[in-house]
Amino acid sequence: MRETTNLPPDRIDIPAAWIGEDMAKDPQNWLVELDPRDIAELELAATGFLAGSQDIGGLTRAGFPLPRLAGHLAALREKLVVGIGFEVLRGLPVERYSAEMTATIFCGIGAHLGSARSQNAQGHILGHVRDIGADAKAATTRIYQTAERQTFHTDSADVVGLLCLRDAMQGGESLLVSSVTIYNEMRKSRPDLARLLFDPIATDRRGEIPEGEKPYFEIPVLNWHAGLLTGIYQRQYIDSAQRFPDAMRLSAAHVEALDLFDSLANNVRLNLSMRLRPGDMQFVYNHSLLHDRMGFRDWPDPDRRRHMLRLWLSVPGDRPLPLCFRQRYGSIEIGDRGGIVVKGTRLNVPI
Repeated sequence: MRETTNLPPDRIDIPAAWIGEDMAKDPQNWLVELDPRDIAELELAATGFLAGSQDIGGLTRAGFPLPRLAGHLAALREKLVVGIGFEVLRGLPVERYSAEMTATIFCGIGAHLGSARSQNAQGHILGHVRDIGADAKAATTRIYQTAERQTFHTDSADVVGLLCLRDAMQGGESLLVSSVTIYNEMRKSRPDLARLLFDPIATDRRGEIPEGEKPYFEIPVLNWHAGLLTGIYQRQYIDSAQRFPDAMRLSAAHVEALDLFDSLANNVRLNLSMRLRPGDMQFVYNHSLLHDRMGFRDWPDPDRRRHMLRLWLSVPGDRPLPLCFRQRYGSIEIGDRGGIVVKGTRLNVPI
């Protein structure tokens, strides 16, 4: 067993080290209502873009001018990278938009925050999060394609954005928790187990394998680099990576450490639960927060079923990542990293 010696201090005190019950009491720290003038500006920018191009995947910040809202989006980028790590923009009237209009507005906002990354082997830079009836137990299923409870995890990009088009009949709440807070709690109560989270660990790629790479990557759950704690985590995929004979075996101590990590993530005092409404846009910083979704029961009417749009973004001015992230991110160049790219991938926007 490899023992990690390069560890953070006993406690990390940064804005991202928040407690969920505190955040729940002060939603003004993270919930922002769009002004009618902001909405009008977004609609004008989207209408102008679509009048000249149907290539939403090629949308840039310059091609989506937001003279009023751009200042807030710049501040949001700072909040994600060095602040609390998340925000919800509320009030986009998605019910009155076409699919193309909605996608253009969401991708336009994303272009002001960073560059969109591929979310799967098909090169989709706009993801559709909905239950397609996939088998949650299959080794190649991505859990967001089911109605099952997810587990706390990170996505393979600097920032993940969700736009709620329709919410479920019951359940489906969004959960966030700080990986920095989890570290602080583990270091206080079980420093022996906290150390093990800095050891490389195999995580299943679920069949989306870049050329020349293994069907899994080996990156520690927690990484102390450039004075910053960076997390990458998906417990279900760590467990399923054990199907590969050459993957590092999980020791009993590592399993105990992962179990404690999960237990703390699910502690209702530490995490924050919210229900996204239609028109809500949630942006989350993967390097310091984990996100999750409760299981849900959908509407019988197919036209009313839960549906989210998703963006993965690489953000300029972001933190440096350790070299081991190249296994997952391909490049670790700031502003041009992350996503899932396999041989033959072509970036596109499925409407």
